[in-house]
Parts: sequence; C-alpha cells; structure tokens
Amino acid sequence: MKTNYEGCALCDATWGEYWREIEGQNMFFCCNICADAYENMIGEVKKKTGWEELDYVEITGNYRLGRTCRATKGDSEYKYFFRHENGNITQFEER
Repeated sequence: MKTNYEGCALCDATWGEYWREIEGQNMFFCCNICADAYENMIGEVKKKTGWEELDYVEITGNYRLGRTCRATKGDSEYKYFFRHENGNITQFEER
C-alpha cells in the first residue's frame, strides 16, 4: 500500500523511529499513536468498502482539523474524513 507522504504515513513528520507492519508492509511512523490511528483508519475503510486490501491512501489535513482522505483499490476509490484521539477513531464520515 502506498501513501502520498514521504515521512510518517499519517502526519508526514520526519522525526521519530517507529515502524509497524500494516497490510504486509513495514511502514514508518513518527510515533505509536500515529501508527494506531493509521491502522484503525485502514480497518475502518476495509469494513466500509468490503475491500480485503488497499492500493493507495492519500491524506490531507492534520490532527486538529481532521484528515480528508482518498483510498483506492484498482479502479475503485473511497473518499472519507476522520479524526482520532490517542490513535482511536473519534469521527469517520464518508465523503
């Protein structure tokens, strides 16, 4: 699964040294909270779409304002918005 960020897969920060395997890929995160939020977000997308895996996730936004995202699987796409608190999803809306 690819993302639009070079740094942390969720917030694009380049500090930290936290790695976690998600969807069979070893991914870089700045901290365990971002890793938890990312993993929970992916789980929510898979639950809503019925997809077994995702090809790409595009994320814009930040912690305070929330994140607007687009996930793709082949030719299909799913747009959504989410917020989290300490890695737990607190708001998730299809867009």
